[in-house]
Amino acid sequence: MSNIIETDRLILRPPIADDLDAWADFMSNEEDARFIGGVMDRAMSWRALMTMIGSWTAHGVGMFSVIEKSSNEWLGRIGPWYPEAWLGTEVGWGLKSSAQGKGYAIEAAIASMDYAVDALGWTKIVHTIDKENTPSFKLAKRLGSALLEEDVFLPKPFDENLVDVWGQSAERWKSNRENLIKSLQR
Repeated sequence: MSNIIETDRLILRPPIADDLDAWADFMSNEEDARFIGGVMDRAMSWRALMTMIGSWTAHGVGMFSVIEKSSNEWLGRIGPWYPEAWLGTEVGWGLKSSAQGKGYAIEAAIASMDYAVDALGWTKIVHTIDKENTPSFKLAKRLGSALLEEDVFLPKPFDENLVDVWGQSAERWKSNRENLIKSLQR
């Protein structure tokens, strides 16, 4: 399976250095960055982007850059993420506010969950979600994930962040995916 995924409206691909301007704009926006590590200046955004690129290179896993097909606009990052000492094999998401409410998150999350299960062979997927991030809770529920643990601190260097851990098994995802796809086609 290729690590470039096309959906009806999106291209999900590993990040590239040319994503820096959009990535840095995204991470400099307080609303957009609030639940994904907080606001970063351009230099810190560069480091975060290079971390993701490096993760893809070294481990074959990392967040995808989400690109809108019709405009070629960078919308955010969604995908599999599993840094050392993390709380599990995660599919996480973060879209810029101008891309929210258009169904892009569910479209990209479905493709990312499939990739995690089918290409990476993950048997369990988690989502670590800040307790105040209501839209992410709703997306996790829509994907069929259940609350697994409450009030968990992330590992260093994010160990001041309290999250809830949502997730599901690969088997449950395959079943949930079929029901989700049917509901989206209605």
